[in-house]
Amino acid sequence: MTEPTRLGTFSSQRLTLSYAEWGDPAAPPLVLVHGGRDQKRSWDRVAGRLARSYRVFAHDLRGHGQSDWVSDGDYGVMDHVYDLSSLVDHLGLDRFTLMGHSLGGNITLRYTGLFPEKIEKLVAIEGLGPSPRMLEERKAQPATQRLRQWIEQRRLLSDRQPRVMENLAAAQARMQGAFSHLPEDLIHHLTKTGIKTNRDGTVTWAYDPAGMGRSPTDIPHAEFVHMWEQITCPTWLVYGATSWASNPAEDGRLEPFQNARVSVFVDAGHWLHLDQFEDFMR
Repeated sequence: MTEPTRLGTFSSQRLTLSYAEWGDPAAPPLVLVHGGRDQKRSWDRVAGRLARSYRVFAHDLRGHGQSDWVSDGDYGVMDHVYDLSSLVDHLGLDRFTLMGHSLGGNITLRYTGLFPEKIEKLVAIEGLGPSPRMLEERKAQPATQRLRQWIEQRRLLSDRQPRVMENLAAAQARMQGAFSHLPEDLIHHLTKTGIKTNRDGTVTWAYDPAGMGRSPTDIPHAEFVHMWEQITCPTWLVYGATSWASNPAEDGRLEPFQNARVSVFVDAGHWLHLDQFEDFMR
């Protein structure tokens, strides 16, 4: 794994958020955006390789890693988009390449649709969100039913405390159980950089459990699609063949894009950039 060359912080909506930097300051800039329950150092392997050609940045989303948590536990996707915009302003980036995974891919697609003139190239790893089938199932539910489900989910998540584990080894065992196909050195790195150590020596995962919920006040899906239509840069939509996410080249979601291609990686799941690292980097 490649350690960052610099760590820093920036402010966004009264929160202090953390970011890391790799590579030559004179190289073209590239920003990486991680997904839910992840953190900036999960990009170390990817960032280290890309730092040969780019000045790479990655930040901890609000509620993740070393960034502040919000007081009410409400993490809207557009708030994450605002944070990305704040990072771009803090770094003084005019035009750059952007890559995101999962929730991070969703954030990068929205940002690029809003500011297409800023993005040189875009890579979205499983970032288009729910498939058309999932959206139709959600739409078929009465609004009252969906909102009552949201209230119950919010109540459960608000009461949930971070999982406490005895030490790094215990956390690593849990990580190994979830990602048994990944090499041991990567499992160790993802665990070590993805936990917080408590005063008594126990550890917890470095994300706010309340952030796992979905806000009922997000922009309508049609407006999200409208953002896709505004993206003019070369766009790479990447999917894993064994993931829960559906292929946009087959479900119609590729159509709104002006300049996009889709790749599907065999024997790869939702974290395909970790599952098939060398193929992905090529």
